[in-house]
Amino acid sequence: MSRDLQHRLHTRLQLATEMLDLPLTGKHLEDLAVELTPAIKAMLAEQADSHTATVPVRYAVVAGTETDETTGIRTTTYAPCTTRVSTDVAEDAPAALLAATFRTQQADVTATDVPSAAYLGLTVRPQSLQDWAWWVARLALDTAALTQRGGAVHGVGTVGEVVVNVCGDGVPDLLADESVARLMGLLAPTQALREGAGL
Repeated sequence: MSRDLQHRLHTRLQLATEMLDLPLTGKHLEDLAVELTPAIKAMLAEQADSHTATVPVRYAVVAGTETDETTGIRTTTYAPCTTRVSTDVAEDAPAALLAATFRTQQADVTATDVPSAAYLGLTVRPQSLQDWAWWVARLALDTAALTQRGGAVHGVGTVGEVVVNVCGDGVPDLLADESVARLMGLLAPTQALREGAGL
């Protein structure tokens, strides 16, 4: 973990140095990454602890379930999320289990669509850049392949054997501070944030 964190920190420092045109050498950046890693680890651990302490317990209140025999889709509406599952998909299929895990454990999830055992359509509304960074890492999204349409960012990733097509509602607003998003690794270094273009 420390080695990976050092490498990621070095990459972010290098990007910041280039963006700010600072006169630092590669040796300076390496030394900074090594020296800052313990402090960054402590800050991340502290942030994780405080987040865990303040996260409210979620209750899944089922508002209703309907099955459309024509389309073969079973729709269940929970308090914050709508789940659509093909009637051909078993409840223990990988995509169905992943959808249920995300729905019950992540407050950002607003919709899940499971048309097959190995495909999940996921709609999330992250509340911060850190939340979106978690989704990018968890779904193994390629930031250079993300696209923006309207007020959402779209991408395709994988979790195990499940292909996840994610729609991040409101993410473009979170990415408005482009320099911060680049430093967090959420935007590819050479691409600009443009409507309809890759992020």
